[in-house]
Amino acid sequence: MTAAAPDGARRLSRRWCLGGVAAAALGAALPRQARAGAQIEEPLIDSVRSALSSAIQNGAPPVPEFGSTEARLTYLRWLGEMSERLKKKLPDWPTRKEFLQTVWYESKRSGLEISLVLGLIQVESNFRKFAVSSAGARGYMQVMPFWTRVIGDGDPSKLFHMQTNLRFGCVILRHYLNQEQGDLFMTLGRYNGSRGRAPYPDAVFANQRLWVFKDRRPD
Repeated sequence: MTAAAPDGARRLSRRWCLGGVAAAALGAALPRQARAGAQIEEPLIDSVRSALSSAIQNGAPPVPEFGSTEARLTYLRWLGEMSERLKKKLPDWPTRKEFLQTVWYESKRSGLEISLVLGLIQVESNFRKFAVSSAGARGYMQVMPFWTRVIGDGDPSKLFHMQTNLRFGCVILRHYLNQEQGDLFMTLGRYNGSRGRAPYPDAVFANQRLWVFKDRRPD
């Protein structure tokens, strides 16, 4: 296993640089089972609590809104390209469309890179809606059940609902990113319960490369 970075320069490279990973390494990073660690229960600020509560109360998939026709067309190009990449994982088109639409919406809502969220999901659950880790984390983003107790009625089965799981995962990730003052390496370790250790963040960064969108506008 890779040791944690010994100095600031190596950690900075891990945080922001996605290049230099061979295809074979990417394949090795793909999970065969849910691998979430133990997220730590901690006090939440009101905005985080409110965001998580609304996810439990609203079961409808989000509807993206766009400020311009070009923004909508960019989204549709992204949706088409990501759909092709995800087809083997989620063969059913309506499910795949709803999943991608929700990931796009929740990532944007939380101010996160969509490719980062998709890379994390691939590492955490390999896009399995009903994945459960040995630590008891559930769903696409492997959210620990205590989060439903902290802000809801304590029913962990709600974490298998697509929008609820993705909202929880993105809000929690954003919460950790704020606490770590923008340090993605430390944020991902905190999400996984392995703060300061390299294997989990490295795996997410490697898989993130698979979901980067390079918009190719039609001539």
